[in-house]
Amino acid sequence: MNDFLNNTLVLDGHFDLLMDVQIQREKGRTKVIKTDYYPRFIEGGVNIIVASLFVDSGFLPEMGLRKALSQISALYEEVKESPDELMICLNGEDMNLAKQNKKIGFLLSLEGAEPIGTDLSLLRVFYELGVRNLGLVWSRRNAVGDGSFFQPRKEGRKGGISSFGVKVIEEAERLGMIIDVSHLNDEGFWDVIELATKPVIASHSNARTLCSTMRNLTDEQIIAIAKTNGVIGVNAASMLVGDDDASSTLDQFLNHIDHLVKVAGIEHVGLGLDLCEDFMKYVSPDDLASLPRRPFDVVSGHSTIPQLVEGLMRRGYSKAQLQALLGENFQRIFLR
Repeated sequence: MNDFLNNTLVLDGHFDLLMDVQIQREKGRTKVIKTDYYPRFIEGGVNIIVASLFVDSGFLPEMGLRKALSQISALYEEVKESPDELMICLNGEDMNLAKQNKKIGFLLSLEGAEPIGTDLSLLRVFYELGVRNLGLVWSRRNAVGDGSFFQPRKEGRKGGISSFGVKVIEEAERLGMIIDVSHLNDEGFWDVIELATKPVIASHSNARTLCSTMRNLTDEQIIAIAKTNGVIGVNAASMLVGDDDASSTLDQFLNHIDHLVKVAGIEHVGLGLDLCEDFMKYVSPDDLASLPRRPFDVVSGHSTIPQLVEGLMRRGYSKAQLQALLGENFQRIFLR
C-alpha cells in the first residue's frame, strides 16, 4: 500500500482546516498545521489539500471579508514557519512540485462568496491571493444565490443565481477560478450549468439516490457536471452518506463512489472528504447534542485513507482507476 500511495497523487478536494488554524493562531500558537495536521497527512499519504475559506454565519455580513483574509494570512504564515513541509499551490503543476518535494500543498477555495459582498472587484483580490476555487454559496442565501439546506425547513420562495451572481461566474471564469456548485440549491445548480463555459465541480457532494438530503446531487445533476468535464468530490459527512445512523457507514460511502463512477464515469469522481470532527470543539454542548448523528464523519481522518483505498481495491478498482479517483481527476481541473 505504501508503494502505491508513494506513486499516487492524493488530493482532498475540500477541508475547512483554515478556520481552525486561524482561531488557534489568534490564541498565540504557531506551526498549527505542522503540529496538528501534518502527521496525519503523511500517515494517510495525502499530498494536496483544497483548503476552504469558511466564514461562520455569526460573523456575517460585517466580518465576512476580514475573516476570510485572516484565514488566508494564517496559511501564508504557516507556510513561512514550515517551508520544508508546506507550500501553497496555484495550479495543477504546483501540485506535482509539492509531491516531488515531499511537501503538503494547499490550494485555496472560497466556500461561499460572502467575503466579496456585492463588490465584484474583490474577486480579483482573492485570485491574486491564491484562491482558485469558488464555491458560490454555503447552505444559506447570499448576494450570488441560494444555498441548499441539509434538512427541509420553512422558507420563502427559492431563487437561483442572482444577476450579481451571473457577473461573479463570468468574472471568476475570466480570472481562472473553478466554479463549485456544492451547497447550491437545485435552481442555482441548473443556472450554473447554463451559464458556465468551463468545467464545473461539486467539491464535496454525494449521490441523492443513496442519501436524500438536498445537499446531494441527483443523477441528472451528476451527468450534467460530467458533461462539463468536471469532477464530483465524495463527502464523508455522515448526514450526506446515509439517511440514518444505520446507513451512515464507510461501506455506504464506498457505495456513493461506485454510484458516481457508474453514472458519471471514473474520470469525473474524486475525494472531497469535508472532514469536520476536528472542528466539533467549537460547537456548544447544546448544539453538539442536537446534531443529527455522531460521529460526524464516516472516514476517521486523513490518516485512514490507506484503509479507504483497500476497500476500493476489494471492490475491483484498478490501480489506474484509483489514481484517477484519489487525485488525478481533480488535478486535471487545475492544470493551466
